[in-house]
Amino acid sequence: MATFTKTGIALALAAVIYPASLGFAAEPKTPLPQVFYRTVKIDGLDIFYREAGPKDAPTVLLLHGFPTSSHMFRELIPALADKYHVVAPDYPGYGSSSMPSVDEFEYTFDNLANVVEKFTESVGLKKYSIYLMDYGAPVGFRLAAKHPERVDTLIVQNGNAYEEGIDNDFWKPIKAYWKARTKEQGDGLRSLLTLEATKWQYTHGVRNVETISPDTWGHVQPLLDRPGNQEVQLALFYSYGSNPTLYPIWQEYFREHQPPTLIVWGKNDAIFPAAGAHPYKRDLKNLEFHLLDTGHFALEEDGVKIATLIRNFLGTQLTK
Repeated sequence: MATFTKTGIALALAAVIYPASLGFAAEPKTPLPQVFYRTVKIDGLDIFYREAGPKDAPTVLLLHGFPTSSHMFRELIPALADKYHVVAPDYPGYGSSSMPSVDEFEYTFDNLANVVEKFTESVGLKKYSIYLMDYGAPVGFRLAAKHPERVDTLIVQNGNAYEEGIDNDFWKPIKAYWKARTKEQGDGLRSLLTLEATKWQYTHGVRNVETISPDTWGHVQPLLDRPGNQEVQLALFYSYGSNPTLYPIWQEYFREHQPPTLIVWGKNDAIFPAAGAHPYKRDLKNLEFHLLDTGHFALEEDGVKIATLIRNFLGTQLTK
């Protein structure tokens, strides 16, 4: 498979969106959709979000993972926004949203989901497809199980809902923290918040590391290094232990409501490996399943392919 530079990705995405404009690289005839950078108040917090596309079009809600933000969707948004209304918020403590201290805000996945739910209502999202990646999965699945009538489709990219997905070495020290929330256990997890660990998340399992822009960890690491942010991340490492107890509820949601689902999963991910992707087949009947030869942040290397798969999937499912 061919690899792409960042410039090549942008041009290829343009070709996906505007296939008739074969001369795009020389002189674009149709501009890429405008992305807007906005902020809304939710419970006194500034929640930053990216938005693009016609508001009367079907909505795609993009929910980011750890340790990034809506920045991870910077190329996917314009790749979808000619046809879809695309919205990508930053959670509290991430990106350009407010970062209250752990004494001012309880950093749990229940609370993140509550903020995102209120965010969707504040900006007028009544129905949407959800892109769930990493931390976006426990946030998004809480929303979906609570309001199944709001969900058109699911797009799952390295987002877990099964025990098999966290039965690996990466999770052993985090699971130990769930059992004993001590300072010593927490301090042992701070190594996951270093520049070395952040770069590893972006580069491990990719086919060609030269396709991964340093702008990724260049964006993320300064945010992790803010005073107090490590405490935010440790709180969420601990709160992640609340998610496996909800897996049966989410799986029952899959079985009962059968949301059309697209799996686009980086199979070389050491955090959420392909073992967590396959169990979705047990519960979902309308499932399109793709394992991609890349790592955790699959959009960085396979953004063109994922954008194409999403457009084809939504084009089929939302016209039925």
